[in-house]
Amino acid sequence: MKRNRGGIIFDKNLDFKDKSIPETILGYGPFMAEPYYGHRARLYYEDLYTQPEKMAEIILKANDCGAGAINLVNDKNILKAFDLACDNGCDMKVIATIGKSDVDYLNPNYDVACEVDWEEDIELFSAYDTPVMLVDEFITDAYKWNLTSKILTHINDIGSLSGIVTAFPYRTTDLLKDNIDMDLFDFYMIPLNSFAYMMDTPSFLKAQREEFRQKILDLNKKIIACRVLSVGIQTPQEGFTFLNSLDFVDLMTFGVASVDEIKKDMEVLKGL
Repeated sequence: MKRNRGGIIFDKNLDFKDKSIPETILGYGPFMAEPYYGHRARLYYEDLYTQPEKMAEIILKANDCGAGAINLVNDKNILKAFDLACDNGCDMKVIATIGKSDVDYLNPNYDVACEVDWEEDIELFSAYDTPVMLVDEFITDAYKWNLTSKILTHINDIGSLSGIVTAFPYRTTDLLKDNIDMDLFDFYMIPLNSFAYMMDTPSFLKAQREEFRQKILDLNKKIIACRVLSVGIQTPQEGFTFLNSLDFVDLMTFGVASVDEIKKDMEVLKGL
């Protein structure tokens, strides 16, 4: 069934079960200097990751511009930045990624990723205003379904809504129904952009998008889109306009590297 969103601009809250979740979520990619940013990763590490005060300024500006939530991981510098922002008036809900490890993003060891202390993450983020907790992609995509189910159950038991993240929206989507209790989770974060960048498909043209749309709708989950700007390859106008044309996305997350960048991105988003 097609979802009637009445014109997506991602400036509202998704009211689901007993939670209210902002539709625009500030991402952590640049803050963590993720290696998929290529040469920019080193700059992000020096200019952002090692300087929590700078990250806090960006978080505050994102909140001022309308981003009501932030995707966080258990990292001391990121958490310090968020706590600094909160001390200065930031009012953001947390969408927590549970079980993020320091394995090589470009050549991940999934077995090592699954050894992370995910229980510590859940305990940590239960102290924040965290309506949703998501199982990290390297755990999800290890396809150790018993482990993923155990983490989801633990999240549900502490009162947050739960979900999973994948780096492989095609392959993982095809595996879900036959391998996991679909009632265990409500949210599904997937990379999604018109370039098929960091998606497990060589292209994402109209016919492919319609086929993929049906796969996603059949899951009956709340969809969080990530990589929406193709890690900076696409302009905000291109990325947000494409996302605005889809009727199966409920929330989105994107990262920024400066105060000016979040101001410009949010202006584009509000102008759709």
